[in-house]
Amino acid sequence: MVSTSSSMCLDQWSSAVRPLATKRRVKNACTVLGCRTRGSTSNDFGKLLGGNLRILRNIILQEETEFTKVWTKSSKSLISYDSGRIYFENYRNCYSSLAPAPQLLYELPKRAKAEKIEDALLCQCPLDKVLQQASDQKPSLLALTANNWLYRLSADTGEILQRVYLSSHFKFRSLDWDVSQETFFIKSIQRKQTPLARQAGVDNVLMHLAIFTVFPLHVVGLLEISKKVFGKSVVDVLLSQGVLAVSHSSKCVKLYSLEYIVKKFSTKELVLGQQCDLNGSRGIVGDAPYGIPVNIQIKECPPVLFEMSYFDNGIQIGGHPWHYIYTPNHKKHKGTYHICSIRDGTLAKNGIQDMKCDSLEADWIFFHPDDSGRIIHAGPSTINVLKIIEEKEFDWHYEVVRDFSIITSRDRNTSSQVMVTSSGRTVKRRFQQLDDDPEQETFKMAKYEDELDLLAILDVSPTTEDVGQASVRLYDNKNGSLMKRITLKEPWDVTYSHEVYIDRDTVIHIEQERNNSFCCHVYKMNRKAS
Repeated sequence: MVSTSSSMCLDQWSSAVRPLATKRRVKNACTVLGCRTRGSTSNDFGKLLGGNLRILRNIILQEETEFTKVWTKSSKSLISYDSGRIYFENYRNCYSSLAPAPQLLYELPKRAKAEKIEDALLCQCPLDKVLQQASDQKPSLLALTANNWLYRLSADTGEILQRVYLSSHFKFRSLDWDVSQETFFIKSIQRKQTPLARQAGVDNVLMHLAIFTVFPLHVVGLLEISKKVFGKSVVDVLLSQGVLAVSHSSKCVKLYSLEYIVKKFSTKELVLGQQCDLNGSRGIVGDAPYGIPVNIQIKECPPVLFEMSYFDNGIQIGGHPWHYIYTPNHKKHKGTYHICSIRDGTLAKNGIQDMKCDSLEADWIFFHPDDSGRIIHAGPSTINVLKIIEEKEFDWHYEVVRDFSIITSRDRNTSSQVMVTSSGRTVKRRFQQLDDDPEQETFKMAKYEDELDLLAILDVSPTTEDVGQASVRLYDNKNGSLMKRITLKEPWDVTYSHEVYIDRDTVIHIEQERNNSFCCHVYKMNRKAS
């Protein structure tokens, strides 16, 4: 361990050898690359990385830069992608997409069906602290197996770094982040009550949540979601940003503070690998068959932070200042989104957003991931980027205004409901063409590439029946101007599912195929020879 005085001396020494990054922004790429070679900004990683990404963005957006398909691989099971890693065969095979063509990082041994990986999360190592174990400082994969084991694997080699047994009493199915790269939770399947238990009014537990922190891996606890506490209508729960969200069959969601629940209802602190005596049983925490005991027993309903009835799309919270988006639980509001202040529930001026589109798939809305507080509202032919501003005449009153819009380049005449025959007679169409009809150019995806500060929009144009041509449009995130178009070579079958990821100089397209298999296509940036 380095003392405070020692670290100060080291800082002074490093500053003398390597000067701090300049505050003056250099726009010339050659100058920036020269400074990087000399190491003149090497002690300021954030400045250096930001400069490198600006260079990469400029190269990608140049006219002579194109994206070429470099790799294709099929699989009989789902394919997943996360931060430069492509996973096949239930996370058994891992390929890195960072090289000019994807390369195999590792292949795990074949396991029995009961031991297969059902879900996984990628942990990125922290940059702001030094951990005791060297293995904790590197990226790892948290993998949940069918037989209730949680494995921590090296993200680069697949080596088992740690394993935790969850429970021999409850079946766990999925894991997700509560706070990204800080806290995650593992959710059990819902328990089915027997008619006898329901009649007797016992066994009201719906499901269990196991909560962990990472770096290093530490168990917060195992809590049970009881209908006796949260109500008979509870149907599902999840954790997000330290908030326990409980959904009810009456189309109502209630939010509770996880911190409050842990502090008030924890019965014992659990430490992985240590002896524990709880609820009449004794064992080693995280070892089989003991697993993780229930140490958070909610005896009474915690204070409700927020409660709202909604239609079908749930509730989203975000924006600056804080607002929430929902569809009121009434037929007349179907297809609309209401944007309200979380402070007092007041509907913002122009806060009812309605695409008024006739389509098989509903339009979608979400808070912009760039932390600008803006909102993206996307439909088959239009994408609106909205922002929340304060009304000048009133304090604490807000208005939703359009920042910019992106519109398809489809032929407007084809959507007209009136046709004129060769004889000049006017005929009205019997059936209205849908806004997401495969015969028209249609938006299918809107994503944000944070490192390049680009908004990626995927559109599909018709070629033949049920098959289209897809392309990724890159827009400036600040003003919505079109910067580049990347055409995907493979046909886009609208009847099957697709996922597209844009990650720096790489485009990944994962598609479901007709024979119920899956295929991954990888495109890489390539500069034309001058």
